[in-house]
Amino acid sequence: MLNPRTLALFDEYASSHQHPTNRLTHKIAIPVIVLHVVAMLDWVKLVAVPFLPGGVLTLGLIAWALATLWYLRADVKLGLIVSVGMALCFPIGRMLPVWAVIAIAVGGWLIQLAGHTLWEKKSPSFLTNLVHALVGPLFFVALLTGDYSIKPTQLSASSPSRA
Repeated sequence: MLNPRTLALFDEYASSHQHPTNRLTHKIAIPVIVLHVVAMLDWVKLVAVPFLPGGVLTLGLIAWALATLWYLRADVKLGLIVSVGMALCFPIGRMLPVWAVIAIAVGGWLIQLAGHTLWEKKSPSFLTNLVHALVGPLFFVALLTGDYSIKPTQLSASSPSRA
């Protein structure tokens, strides 16, 4: 069962992700965006650390560790899934040429923004609450695992009723 703080974040995030096609675009775009962000942050080498994969501490590793702490605090099971998924982005990102990571970034963001522009007709939620940039991956993992489900929107009182 989700803790109240995580549930509140999911409910707030869900309010900007009601349209099924927008949610579908996010199921594609969010993993792609996470891949490019991790890969690009991994390009920033900070200090040599021989026991780390690649022998260098990168900004990507620090961001991954901090995000993992946030995810585990939000929900241990979902946090582990997201953290492992993010960790897999390191070897994938290191195998990809720079041009491919940039193409992935452009494609992922275009898909994400299309979902909000064409179908949802609302701006991405991270523009009003930056925490939602972290919530997105956790939210969609929660949907896939069945740990969270989107509640149908209520008909407004002004909508005509059908008899």
